[in-house]
Amino acid sequence: MTHQTVGYAPAGDRDGPLADCPDSALVPPGHEPRCPVDITLAVLGGRWTPLVLREFLRRGEATYSELSAALPALSDKVLSDRLAQLTGAGVLERHRIPGWPPRVHYALTVQGRELEPVMRGMWEWGSARRGALGGAPGPSGTA
Repeated sequence: MTHQTVGYAPAGDRDGPLADCPDSALVPPGHEPRCPVDITLAVLGGRWTPLVLREFLRRGEATYSELSAALPALSDKVLSDRLAQLTGAGVLERHRIPGWPPRVHYALTVQGRELEPVMRGMWEWGSARRGALGGAPGPSGTA
């Protein structure tokens, strides 16, 4: 006899955009992800990465100094790492502005803007649970 969780259809009966990834799509850490959820997590992975992305979704583009001021608890090393990670994933573009001193600004790519619904979903889910974690009330004044 096999175990089934009450309230959920067996894995083979589920379909739609959140259908289970086939076992062949699940790969060990360190390998290129193939499952859509794993691919998204690879881009957003790492402490502070979603918050750096949030700043770009709010601003569209920013300099390193603007990001550092917006996220003061974030160390310079981690901010540099996250900018490199998001640039390498095609979420951000790095633009060097000629002159002295040389300036660099980062801007969202089309792929980066496509992450807005993901981030909005994370915001809404977290806002609804903020009170349960002992945080501040939600935007409507309720926890």
